[in-house]
Amino acid sequence: MQLAGKTALITGAARGIGRAFAAAYLREGARVAIADIDAARAEATADALGEDAIAIRMDVTDQTSIDDAVRNTVDRFGQIDILINNAALFTASPIVEIERADYARVFDINVAGTLFTTQAVARHMIARGGRGKIINMASQAGRRGEPLVAVYCATKAAVISLTQSAGLDLIKHGINVNAISPGVVDGEHWDGVDAFFAKHEHKAPGQKKREVGAAVPFGRMGTPDDLTGMAVFLASDAANYIVAQTYNVDGGQWMS
Repeated sequence: MQLAGKTALITGAARGIGRAFAAAYLREGARVAIADIDAARAEATADALGEDAIAIRMDVTDQTSIDDAVRNTVDRFGQIDILINNAALFTASPIVEIERADYARVFDINVAGTLFTTQAVARHMIARGGRGKIINMASQAGRRGEPLVAVYCATKAAVISLTQSAGLDLIKHGINVNAISPGVVDGEHWDGVDAFFAKHEHKAPGQKKREVGAAVPFGRMGTPDDLTGMAVFLASDAANYIVAQTYNVDGGQWMS
């Protein structure tokens, strides 16, 4: 029960990695706000996870929605001790085919969403005297460029940089900001990722997924549950002296 008495707000938590984080936090004694733009799915997830989980409709590209989500979580649970910025969007295309609207949308969700949700929660944490944990979701894509994934890679590199800057700025308030950098994580989103590569690399459906799984030194793609140990650790008191770091949890795909 490492998180007993704590409240967490997790964005993009209705499914996949965000849902796995929510379930892990609940097992560790936390109360969790399942924040997602898909309100119906957030409700279903919260209902499935139990009475210490609530659903919050939240659009990280809309400041009013962000502020409302923070206020609604505080109204229900009294405080926010932990934030996970998990909401994100993937896109892929050759450089010569990138569209400005697609670029703007992915940056708005992955980078601006992380920044302004961090800001809103940090303001709450500071107002109640400081202390808290903020965890951003980076990616191995933020560690290097990839030919077809320029925009997504750039957003995740920005998340790593933002984690460093926010971490250095907010630690004076007792707020630790760190990040998790997953590798390839299996789940329903990979159907879409695989389709991008099938289109642009002329691969058969499912081929790219098999290739990337086989290339992981651990021997397989990750699962959402593979990431929960780091998420619990970074939210716990055991991580109080860790500031502005990004941890690879990727089966050995990237070493830094």
